[in-house]
Amino acid sequence: MPHHSTPLDLAFHALSDPTRRAVVSRLAEGEVPVSALAEPFDMALPSFAQHLKVLEDCGLIASEKRGRSRWCRLVRPRFEEAADWMEAERRRWAERLDRLEAYLDKTAEDDEDHGKSV
Repeated sequence: MPHHSTPLDLAFHALSDPTRRAVVSRLAEGEVPVSALAEPFDMALPSFAQHLKVLEDCGLIASEKRGRSRWCRLVRPRFEEAADWMEAERRRWAERLDRLEAYLDKTAEDDEDHGKSV
């Protein structure tokens, strides 16, 4: 299978890392300067900046220079795409499980009916 990175693939890759998920959780509260975002993490700023780059490259966050600081914010449309995909998958699996349940119920009824006729 050829390797194609869709925006959704990149978003899920970005969210696979706990540091990046923590950044996203913090940004859900509002815009924050990079220095404040980096503060809780025990890593050098260049390493932290790499995490921000992954999030920005996939479209989950955006940043802009304001004076001497760089501020980050969430970009909601990419999250909505991921949520839509997950909801569609959830519905698909729920439908499959409903069909399996109906099949098992019918099989159990058939077994009961077969037992009564013997």
